[in-house]
Amino acid sequence: MTDWEWTLGGLKSPVDPIWSDDNVLEPSSVLLTDKVAIVTGGARGIGAATAVALARFGADLAICDREADDMARTAAAVEALGRRCLTGLFDVRHPTPRDAWLEEVGESYGRVDVLVNNAGGTFNSPFADISPKGEAALIAENFTQVTGFIRGCLPLMGEGGSIINVTSIEAHRAGPGFSIYSAMKAAQANLTMSLSLELSSSRIRINCIAPDVIPTEGERLLGGESTDDESGLAPQPWLEGGSVHDCTAAAVYLAGDMSRFVTGTTIHVDGGNIAAAGWKRRTTGRYST
Repeated sequence: MTDWEWTLGGLKSPVDPIWSDDNVLEPSSVLLTDKVAIVTGGARGIGAATAVALARFGADLAICDREADDMARTAAAVEALGRRCLTGLFDVRHPTPRDAWLEEVGESYGRVDVLVNNAGGTFNSPFADISPKGEAALIAENFTQVTGFIRGCLPLMGEGGSIINVTSIEAHRAGPGFSIYSAMKAAQANLTMSLSLELSSSRIRINCIAPDVIPTEGERLLGGESTDDESGLAPQPWLEGGSVHDCTAAAVYLAGDMSRFVTGTTIHVDGGNIAAAGWKRRTTGRYST
């Protein structure tokens, strides 16, 4: 045979694709040079760190939040890296300012390459104590605004676009005290899988990042627990704690060509907690349930 040859794995081109494939990745493939990225909830925590990381790898930014001073600080950090940063001061739950801002993004940049749906929030309350108004607010903040941003950005996205939904470990386990929030994060994860099929023909990828035990201002306000000295339980199997920069690493990966064949999935940035499935590492190094 001249064009093909048989191998133990079946038919194979005479030229090994490992060396000849036009899609071979280069060190520069990690860069996001001149891409346009939107980050919602970009004033603090994971959102702010993600915006700055995307800029560090070459992207221009558009960030929105309802915290003006913190958002200005994030924008200044982006611009200090030599990248542009358009800001929008509004509550993401409200569609009118969102749609107006997305129109401004389109006019300023002409397109959107990356959408990071990071905005969200919750409060601790038993399900029976959540009022209909409180439930509606949680649904709007953790699901409806996500679908609104996706729907609004799709006309601005071309081939190679990437949508990143920041969910939570609670999307994949029970969330006592956070039942509606947990259910909406699970809905985001399921939406991501469905849209990965619908958007594949447009070559737009969509994935999730599911953090846990990442210290942020929001976690502190919710009273997030860490190591309990009395019980001797560690917050995660991994020996060191995580940071917002671990989440940004996943976002940079999902935003660019390094993840070009990755869609419809979730990257768990949780120090092994989703894998532990109830097992807890004691500070002695042993595990218990």
